[in-house]
Amino acid sequence: MERIEKSASYKMSASDINLKILAYAVVGIFTLICLIPFVVMTSSSFNLESDIIKNGYCLFPRKFSLLAYKVIFSAPDRLIGSYILTICNTLLGTTIGLFLISMTGYVLQRPDYAYRNAISFYIYFTTLFSGGLVPYYLLITRGLHLKDNYLVLLIPGLMNPWLIILMKNFMKSIPHEITESAKIDGAGDFTIFIKLILPLAKPALATVGLFLALGYWNEWFNGMLFLSTTMKYKPLQLYLYEIITKADMLRNTPASKYIPPQNLPTETAKLATAVIATGPIVLAYPFVQRYFIKGITIGAVKG
Repeated sequence: MERIEKSASYKMSASDINLKILAYAVVGIFTLICLIPFVVMTSSSFNLESDIIKNGYCLFPRKFSLLAYKVIFSAPDRLIGSYILTICNTLLGTTIGLFLISMTGYVLQRPDYAYRNAISFYIYFTTLFSGGLVPYYLLITRGLHLKDNYLVLLIPGLMNPWLIILMKNFMKSIPHEITESAKIDGAGDFTIFIKLILPLAKPALATVGLFLALGYWNEWFNGMLFLSTTMKYKPLQLYLYEIITKADMLRNTPASKYIPPQNLPTETAKLATAVIATGPIVLAYPFVQRYFIKGITIGAVKG
């Protein structure tokens, strides 16, 4: 009898089922709407340039062509080198930056740290005013001597004031009693941070890590300013940007004798570079997404 009553209590009513179906339908339609631009971008990159100019973008390739990708992969060693450089920079910068930002946020929220308010104000103040491009250029080139050095792609993005404030606000939700009880047991500050605080801060780490990874993956400005043309490899975004800016020049190159002018890839090259640039980061996003769902109740611990 108890089992029958339990099964009856878990049985959904018709209205609940209809509401659930409606919710899934709305979410499914919204997902398709979000996917359509990416599908159009991908399919149009495989279309013939003349058809794009004449009929516009398409959901499915009308005249299949790989010419845009042939242009981009015309120098595969440079493209692969740019990929490797960007991937290594993203992994290294995200790891180091996440560690530094999480330590800073943890220290600034501890009530037993005397200078937390002054340092927090200093970090916040930097978000209101900027020194400008000229002082930044002089700092990088004459102060840090990072001209034509790949470290210029890594070091400036390690610490972000907004991400520090975000991490600090999340760390406040972790009860300070955890730190105090660990100190009573003889644990040091670094041990407490590594073994107790970081496991509880997975949602914040996933969020900040995603922002850092996107920033490093899309990095091109510092490469344009501080890496000269003699450098063999450039960040992926900068390399693809250079291809796009030179796409119109193909009409004046010797290759234009063998390719009809209306088929020279300009618009399709832009779409192909977007596919190449966004593909890996889009595929990596679902692996970060699960930490948002898993840690959604973190911070509900009562002291």
